[in-house]
Amino acid sequence: MKISIRSWTGVATWRWVANDDTCGICRLAFDGCCPDCKLPGDDCPLVWGQCSHCFHIHCIMKWLHSQQVNHQCPMCRQEWKFKE
Repeated sequence: MKISIRSWTGVATWRWVANDDTCGICRLAFDGCCPDCKLPGDDCPLVWGQCSHCFHIHCIMKWLHSQQVNHQCPMCRQEWKFKE
């Protein structure tokens, strides 16, 4: 018995690998995007702090700019440093 494939349609999904499912600032899913973006993906990446908390980049940047003196993680209040 021989089988021939006449057409094929591939379907793919992607998912951010993070320690949580939602952004701690905007409370939207990491699989989606932040309120400032229209489409998820490379234009709305996730960033991790050295404290291991993860946020949409636009959310944490807004948060840090709103801080007058100390740039702290909104979840644990440790000094915010981007994980390298």
